[in-house]
Amino acid sequence: MARRQLNFQRRRTSGRAISLWSIFFVLTLAVAPPIKHYFTQRAQISALNAQLTNDHKALDAARKELQLWKDPEYIKTQARERLHFVLPGERQYIVTENGPSADTAPTNKIATSLTDGQPWYSRLIASINGTG
Repeated sequence: MARRQLNFQRRRTSGRAISLWSIFFVLTLAVAPPIKHYFTQRAQISALNAQLTNDHKALDAARKELQLWKDPEYIKTQARERLHFVLPGERQYIVTENGPSADTAPTNKIATSLTDGQPWYSRLIASINGTG
């Protein structure tokens, strides 16, 4: 009879454990989607706040630039720098090169070292190879 009571108590405790685990499982299934939505929405809110901060910074920069463009002196300096405008009576000089470039010097050297008595294809190959 003691053995029967022991088996009955084991079954009762295992039944309690199973019912307790099933309750936890059902609660987890019921609570998981709202928690997931909460964290997803929190991430979206923080991303939107960061975007809003960046947009405010860009707006402030655009307002500052707009204030600059309202100044006639700033417009004159921009026209001189960007469009190369000059006032009447002024002369503008644009320097395009500082001197002979490094690329043309070896070509001139090779071209002057070729002899005129060679056929044109020999001179072409020699100019490509860089030999004279």
